[in-house]
Amino acid sequence: MVERMRVAIVAESFLPNINGVTNSVLRVLEHLDDHGHEALVIAPGARPFQEEQETYRGFRIERVSTVMVPMVDSLPIGVPEARVASLLAKFKPDVVHLASPFVLGAVGAFTAKTLRIPAVAVYQTDVAGFAKNYKLAGLSSAAWAWTRVIHNVCARTLAPSSPTIADLERHRIRNVHKWGRGVDAVRFHPAKRSEALRRMWSPEGKPIVGYVGRLAAEKSVERLSELSKRGDVQVVIVGDGPERPDLQKRMPDAVFTGQLTGEDLPQAFASLDLFVHTGDFETFCQAVQEAHASGVPAIAPNAGGPRELITPGVNGDLLEPGTFVRDLGAAVDRLIFPGDPEGAERMRRVCRDTVRERTWPALCEQLMGHYAAVSGAHPGSLRRSDAA
Repeated sequence: MVERMRVAIVAESFLPNINGVTNSVLRVLEHLDDHGHEALVIAPGARPFQEEQETYRGFRIERVSTVMVPMVDSLPIGVPEARVASLLAKFKPDVVHLASPFVLGAVGAFTAKTLRIPAVAVYQTDVAGFAKNYKLAGLSSAAWAWTRVIHNVCARTLAPSSPTIADLERHRIRNVHKWGRGVDAVRFHPAKRSEALRRMWSPEGKPIVGYVGRLAAEKSVERLSELSKRGDVQVVIVGDGPERPDLQKRMPDAVFTGQLTGEDLPQAFASLDLFVHTGDFETFCQAVQEAHASGVPAIAPNAGGPRELITPGVNGDLLEPGTFVRDLGAAVDRLIFPGDPEGAERMRRVCRDTVRERTWPALCEQLMGHYAAVSGAHPGSLRRSDAA
């Protein structure tokens, strides 16, 4: 049992922006609160039109200034301010948790090293892969070089899948350990399926094939364009982002819901017949887990994290990135089980079974073990007497 700890989380992205990094940090904060630990969050500030949250579960959120970067304007970037060092020095954490470090997280990594505080870097974003997708291939090697510098000053790096670990080690990043992602199997549940929502999306009763996620260039959602032209399925796009106007022009017959939160999101997942993730650069792909927890089979590119989550023919299918669009239609036909409702129901049950052991409490307990390993046998005693 890990003793009481003080954990400083430096997050590259956080509320009010909802994404995989934010969701993981929220689950960690909830676990820390539930088990009596202390935490501080340092994160980018909200954009002018957003409401800025000052605390979460009673933990203080310290904000830094943000800038918007062309082509990734759905995600504000935290400015690496000098006050990050003073915040960490004053809080005196036992460990610094870096959530997807690259800009703000880099300051957290270097400051932790200077203050001799062990840091755990959680790798969640394939920035080098994004650079290629944004037609900035020349920056890909630079992105890997910077990623290597950040992660190699940390006590250890946590990566969510074996392919991602192999990728990091291939780029000479040291001390990489596996830490997956949990799924809220209560929130995401087949019982959330809504026949009323399904009728609204598909009045003619056509099978519903959906994407859930950010509408950004690296997600390659345009790969659904050909599928959306078919008259025998209904494509539903859940999410928002800078690519939405272009995608709506490309897919006039698709349903665009915008970003969904609260109970609307699990209801949307459970109301799909099939989930399709379109991007090639996922270190894990939490949306696949949420689809499976909702009893929905998933299709994804045979690249990165989805390879550990999807077993072709069992809970979905993996398609080669180079022929994804060509092969998608046939894969959809196999997995919507036309004329075989019993087959569809069997697969829905199997999908649900695949996530039963991947709960957030179990994953957060593993994370606490990583904290303890880098902090010493009794992490709760470190710097405790100096903390105020």
